[in-house]
Amino acid sequence: MAKVAVIEDDLPTSNQLRAWIESARPGIAVDQWFSRDDAEAAIARERYDLVVLDIELGRERHAGVAIINAINKRHATPVLVVSAMPATIYRSIMKALDAWDYLQKATFEEADFIETFLEILRAVKDKAPPLPSANADELSMDPLRQRTPMWRGHRINLPLTAQRILAVLFARRGQVVSYDELFEVVKSGRNRDNIRKHVSTIRDAFREIDPGFACVENIPMRGFRWADTESR
Repeated sequence: MAKVAVIEDDLPTSNQLRAWIESARPGIAVDQWFSRDDAEAAIARERYDLVVLDIELGRERHAGVAIINAINKRHATPVLVVSAMPATIYRSIMKALDAWDYLQKATFEEADFIETFLEILRAVKDKAPPLPSANADELSMDPLRQRTPMWRGHRINLPLTAQRILAVLFARRGQVVSYDELFEVVKSGRNRDNIRKHVSTIRDAFREIDPGFACVENIPMRGFRWADTESR
């Protein structure tokens, strides 16, 4: 049986998250924690399959950061952050801490939460091995633990959907991945314009640390391709 921790100091919100989790996966074990101290004690003694976490607990504005660090020191359990903090600021911070994904309160629906939650559980169950890297210039990814992708030793901060697209392109590097195939890895907005926006996000993130990055190629009318540095 999967076991999940919900770390949220607001009781109604905590109960709502628990109800969504239990409706998505009947029979799942859910522990609820409301403070940093209680959460860290639980993490020290329990092995969770997934942690749903708020950043601000009580008067401690960044308690969630300390909890994620405690998780990473022990089991590297996948973390889904659900917070009222603005996603434009905190998503990249949470990804740098190796959180799985970031949902900003009041901006997502129950279906969005459940889909993301179930995807994390599937990834844990599948236990996919890290994608191979043929040379030092290539991308390094770890699909199981959803570690932030690494490019030439630097972290690449990307939203989850962009990470999915990047993983598909890299797994099939050298081959054209069609728009229809990429539609399969996005939650919503299954159209070419949306895919192009995600690819643009990927390129921008890489170019923040590598201005000459050009491995993601546009194949007109067909889709996109990852081309390794030595093949260009």
